[in-house]
Amino acid sequence: MPKDQATENQVQSPDQDPHTPTQISYKDSGVDIAAGDALVDWLRGQPPQVTPFSGNLLSGIGGFAALFRADFPGLQRPCLVSCTDGVGTKVKLAVEFARYREVAQDMVAMSINDLICSGARPLFFLDYYACGQLRLEAAKEFLSGVREACAESDCLLIGGETAEMPGVYQGQDFDCAGFALGVVDEAEILGAHRVQEGDLLLGLASNGFHSNGYSLLRKLFAGDMKDWADCLLRPTALYSRVVDQMLKRGGVRALAHITGGGMDNLLRVMPDSAVVELNSWPMPEEFVEVKRRSGLSWQDMLKTLNCGVGLVAVVAKEQLSDLQEVAESCGHKAFPLGEVHSRGAKAKARWELARSWEDEL
Repeated sequence: MPKDQATENQVQSPDQDPHTPTQISYKDSGVDIAAGDALVDWLRGQPPQVTPFSGNLLSGIGGFAALFRADFPGLQRPCLVSCTDGVGTKVKLAVEFARYREVAQDMVAMSINDLICSGARPLFFLDYYACGQLRLEAAKEFLSGVREACAESDCLLIGGETAEMPGVYQGQDFDCAGFALGVVDEAEILGAHRVQEGDLLLGLASNGFHSNGYSLLRKLFAGDMKDWADCLLRPTALYSRVVDQMLKRGGVRALAHITGGGMDNLLRVMPDSAVVELNSWPMPEEFVEVKRRSGLSWQDMLKTLNCGVGLVAVVAKEQLSDLQEVAESCGHKAFPLGEVHSRGAKAKARWELARSWEDEL
């Protein structure tokens, strides 16, 4: 065939000179630039974001970088706080059941919930979405979920990246990651340096499994996954607004986001020599089912999953009931979780179960 009659996806014939180049476009290789442009155009057309820091945003979606004015008039020594995280193998369930909005919230929550543990207020968020082939409807559902979760966290979606990588991701597989930036006045930073002996723990209920432990969960529920899909795809709870109200009430010493590793996350905000005694709490049925199917002890369960506790506040004893009331007024179930003790000599912080813990379940 004459060269000027060749089509874009012409395949080289057996008798063709092997050194003659074959015409092939970027789209033929699996990357559709037009689809990416259409997604950006759609995102530009969404309603403007309104957060406490909306006026600090100096650029729109679609540029090479986003501009944010660092103007914090109420803070004496503002410290920037950054976090990044993903969703893990829960994305496999999103693909299997074609439900993307839930894992979009997971992605936002995993970073924002970490960020607020320092006492910071979220400023803005960026997302990274990678797939083998960009499917507009799936991507729009995902980004709608990101926008909604950012709005609920009073955080700007300031930018992001969509990567189409055929050959790296197969079929409808995708992955995602999030990046959050916040700010806190240096004098207000929460953490182990504030925790005292006798402080109490206030647990805020999780929204199920959140987005941790899914390599285990997918194995345990493989035989009846469809029956458990709604439970397994329930998104990670967002705690930004409730924490903001709790901080305004006062008495919060430290915060721990309970993710992979379960209650071991408490030790990240405990001083040396601290011993956290954990009382029992209402155990959601899905965690009881996991224990039944896996055969894990409660000790191992508490080192693997959140077991119904998504966030823990270490609080001054006299503030516990007030802060529990604040949390519940914000729509979050909250319950006393335990107490901080000290063993005197410096050693690694640890947690232990109250003697009657397992008997109360």
